[in-house]
Amino acid sequence: MIGWALQDAKGRFSELVDCAISKGPQLVTRRGKESVVVVAVEQFRQFVRARGEEDLVAFFKNSPLAEVDPSWFDRDRDKGRKVTL
Repeated sequence: MIGWALQDAKGRFSELVDCAISKGPQLVTRRGKESVVVVAVEQFRQFVRARGEEDLVAFFKNSPLAEVDPSWFDRDRDKGRKVTL
């Protein structure tokens, strides 16, 4: 991970963002201590999905069953046979 001093990150923010998109996460330090990491939005979304923090609607949209014809889920209307007790 590439490191940036906060002053450099502020002065070259556009470059910082470009590096995060093209090269991966960028570490920003403040007063010599690790402070924040700048990541591309797609990497962030992958991280959130991997942790299972996706909302329920997105979960079902991304499900492998999202492309299945809904009629596949129809239940059999047969009520079974009559049994005398």
